Amino acid sequence: MEEKKGEVVLFRTWASPICTRVEIALKLKGISYEYVEEDLTNKSELFLSLNPVHKKVPVLVHNGKSIAESLVILEYIEECWNTTPKLLPEDPYQRAKLRFWANYYDQKIVPSFYIIIVSKDKEREKAIED
Repeated sequence: MEEKKGEVVLFRTWASPICTRVEIALKLKGISYEYVEEDLTNKSELFLSLNPVHKKVPVLVHNGKSIAESLVILEYIEECWNTTPKLLPEDPYQRAKLRFWANYYDQKIVPSFYIIIVSKDKEREKAIED
């Protein structure tokens, strides 16, 4: 598969571990990109036009076309830049395990991360324990 070059822009926020996974994938693949920090308390019109459904980061823009949702973006990166290192294992069972743990991370770890940052006392202690 021919490498698809072109303008790549990543809209993200520094505090998001979900965004970080996309940034890591871009760096692993050696893809040059522009980083745009999006203020989630005051979202830009450009950002809202790129992700009008969920209005969340990350959003990857490649050659003027926007892709939303981190796992969808990772699949897009893998399909567009089919170079090593691979983001997913070749073995279907190993890919399924990886997807399980990515989902677990999204459903369990990330919410606890945000509670730890913004909460105090018992709620924070429970999130740390979880």
